[in-house]
Amino acid sequence: MRYMLLIYRDESQWDASPLSERKAAFEAAVAYSEDLRSRGLYEGGEPLELSNTATTVRMRDGKATVTDGPFAETKETLGGYSIIDAKDLDEVLAIVRHHPLVKAGLSIEVRPIRMGPPK
Repeated sequence: MRYMLLIYRDESQWDASPLSERKAAFEAAVAYSEDLRSRGLYEGGEPLELSNTATTVRMRDGKATVTDGPFAETKETLGGYSIIDAKDLDEVLAIVRHHPLVKAGLSIEVRPIRMGPPK
């Protein structure tokens, strides 16, 4: 089963931490991903730019509306993602529990990737 790991962070808190700590967490996450890749579990992922670079498109009254920023106002914003191919939820949760970014204080939402049309 394929799962998407949605990595969230409080941008102001993350940016306030020392650059050396952020770099160390990033490098540890890359090394962790490479280990998962060597075991056939990691399919890919990327960090995202800050939420102030986001643009959101919504349909309102039949018209597309474009606004700057993410959809909802929240402290934690989506900072990146990974795609993991694990046998089940228990395996992917074991992977996430050991993820360096969780240890660095970020949150990771785990979601199965649905194949096919909406149900």
